[in-house]
Amino acid sequence: MRIVLINMPWALIDVPSLALGILSTAVRRAVPDAEVEVVQANLDYVDWIAERRSFTVRDYHFYSLDTYFQGVGDWVFTSALYDDPHWRVDELAELVPMPDEQRAMTLELHETAAEFVEETARRIAESNPDLVGFTSTFQQNVPALAVARALKRIAPHIRVAMGGANCDGVQGEAIHRNFPFVDHVLRGEGEVAFPALVRALRDGGGLGEVPGLCWRDGDGTAVVNPMATTPLAPAQIVAPNYDGYFERLDESVVRDWVDPKLVVEGARGCWWGEKHHCTFCGLNGSFMQFRSKSPEVFWDEIAHLVREHQVLDMFVVDNILDMGYVRTLLPAIIESGYDLRMQYEIKSNMNRGQLATLAAAGLVNVQPGIENLNSRVLKIMDKGVTGCHNVRMLRDAASEGLSIAWNYLYGFPGEAEDDYGSVIEQMPALHHLPPVEGVARIVIERFSPYFNRPELGFAELAPGAQYAMNYDLPHTELMDLAYLFTSAMLGVDERTGDRLRAAARRWQAEFPTSRLTHTDLGDRILLVSRRTGFDWTSLLLDDPWEVALFRLLDQPHAPAALSRKLAAAGLDADPGRVADTLARWLRLGVLFTECDTYVHVAPISRNQDLMKLPRPDADPEHAHPDLEEVPA
Repeated sequence: MRIVLINMPWALIDVPSLALGILSTAVRRAVPDAEVEVVQANLDYVDWIAERRSFTVRDYHFYSLDTYFQGVGDWVFTSALYDDPHWRVDELAELVPMPDEQRAMTLELHETAAEFVEETARRIAESNPDLVGFTSTFQQNVPALAVARALKRIAPHIRVAMGGANCDGVQGEAIHRNFPFVDHVLRGEGEVAFPALVRALRDGGGLGEVPGLCWRDGDGTAVVNPMATTPLAPAQIVAPNYDGYFERLDESVVRDWVDPKLVVEGARGCWWGEKHHCTFCGLNGSFMQFRSKSPEVFWDEIAHLVREHQVLDMFVVDNILDMGYVRTLLPAIIESGYDLRMQYEIKSNMNRGQLATLAAAGLVNVQPGIENLNSRVLKIMDKGVTGCHNVRMLRDAASEGLSIAWNYLYGFPGEAEDDYGSVIEQMPALHHLPPVEGVARIVIERFSPYFNRPELGFAELAPGAQYAMNYDLPHTELMDLAYLFTSAMLGVDERTGDRLRAAARRWQAEFPTSRLTHTDLGDRILLVSRRTGFDWTSLLLDDPWEVALFRLLDQPHAPAALSRKLAAAGLDADPGRVADTLARWLRLGVLFTECDTYVHVAPISRNQDLMKLPRPDADPEHAHPDLEEVPA
C-alpha cells in the first residue's frame, strides 16, 4: 500500500513536520509492507513562488506567523478552494490593514495559488498513492483542503485523509461534514488511529473500529466514531522519522535563508493545567493529562536524530517541561558533551539553580508563559505565580544567559486599570531584562476554560472574523470549525492596551543598550547601571544592613517579612528604615514592586572587569571609572 503524507504551507520551513514524522514511523512499524512518502509542500511552494517573484523568509513569516490571528495565510489559498481568484478581496481589505506592497504581494499569491495547487495535486496523483494524508495545524487548513479537492477531481479513487490540531473534536467533524472530498478525518492522537485506518483500507473493512475517525459508509452517510477516552501512554508516543526533509531542504532556496532545526517531543499535556487550567489556554486540545517519556528514551531519541541529521538546534514542542527532567534528562545532556541549542516551554517559577541547569544543557531559549506582571491579573488567569515571580524569572534568566520569549496579555474579566498603571510606570527599570515581544488582548481559544465555561465572563462567543472570510459556510458550521473566537470586550479598554504597546516598544528599543547588574563581594555589593531612565551608573552597598536587605530581595518579599527576617538575623528590623530604603531603591530602579511585594531586578554580573574594585586603602586615582557617586 502506498501512502503519501503532505505538509502544506504555511508550516514553518526551518523544521520538519513532527506530526508526519511520527505518523511515518507509526505506519512503518504497524504496516511493514506499506510504502510511505512525505511531501514537503511548504518548501515546494517557496521554490515555486521564488521562481516567479521576489520572495523572502520575512515574507513567508508574514503569512505563517505574523497574520495567524487574521487568517491571511489561509486566505491566500481560498482562490484555489473556491475556484475564484477574487474570493472575498474586499473582506480581506476590511479585516487586515497592511502596507501597499504587502497587499499587492498577497493579492498576487492569492491569484496564482490555484496554479500551484493544481500542479501539486497532479504530481501526487501521478505517484499513484492509495492514501493521501494531510496534517493541518494553524494556517494549513485551507491549503490542505484546496489540494485535497483538486486531487479528488483528478483521481477520485485516491482516498484522502486529514488530521492534526485543526481536526480535534468537533472541528474534525465539521471538516468532514462540509468538505465531501475529504474521505476520512482523524481526531485526536494519531499513532494508533492512523495505522488502524491504513490497515482497514488495505483489508477492506474495520473503519468503525478506528478511534476518533470520521468516515462515510456505503451509501455516503457520515459516521463519527467515538474518540479515545484516555490519552496515549508515554511508551506509545513514537519517535519521528525525518528522512527526506533535510535532503529536500538542501535543494531549496530556503537553505540559504534558515538554519534548520529538529523537532522533538518528550511530553504531552500539562501537569499544571491538570490542577489549574489557565483560563485562556486551549493548547492541549482534547487531552490535558500530562505524560512524559522516560528520560532515557527521550535522550536516545534526541541523540539518534542529532547523529542522523548532524543538527544541534531543536524545538522541543512539550507544552511544559517535565520537572523531573531537570534531575535526569538535562544532566545526561550535559554529560554527553553535545552542544545542543534547544527551545523549551517552562513554568515561570523555576529558581536560578534550575535555570542554570537548563542553560548548561543547551536550553538557551525558553518560553516561561509570563503573560502579565500583575498578581491580581495572574490570579484571574490561574497561573499560580505572582508578578514579582515573573520579574524574578526575567532577571535570573538574564543572569544565566537564557533568552526569554514572552508576551503581555490583557482583556481578562475582573482586571482594572490599576493592575497596569504601576507596571507601565516601572518598565523603565526593567529595560535591561528580556523585553516583551508583543502586547495583545486575549482571543478566546477552543478547549480553554473561557470557551467551555461561560460563567467565567465570555458568555457570547462568535467565530473569529477570519473564518467567515475564508470559508463559505453558515455561522453554525463556523462555530464548530473555528479554534479562535471573539466576544464582547472585557477588562481594560484599548487606551490601556495602547499604553502597554507604547511601553513595550520603548522597552524593545532600549534593551540593546540598557544594563543593570550586581556583583556580590561578600562584604559589599556593587550595582552598575546603564539605563536612560536613571542618572546613575554605579551603586556600592557597603553597609552590612543594606547588603543583608538586598540579598533578601533576591526573592519576592513583603516589607513585614523583610523586617522579620532581618530581626532573625540580629539586624535592625525597624519597619520605617525598611520602607525608606525600599522607596529609595525603587527611585533608583533597583527594585520592582506590585501588590506590596518587592524583588530586586539586577542580574548577576558575568563581566570580570567589574571585580576590579578599589580596596579601601587603594589609590583613589585608580578607582574603577564606573564608580561614580549615586544621587540620593
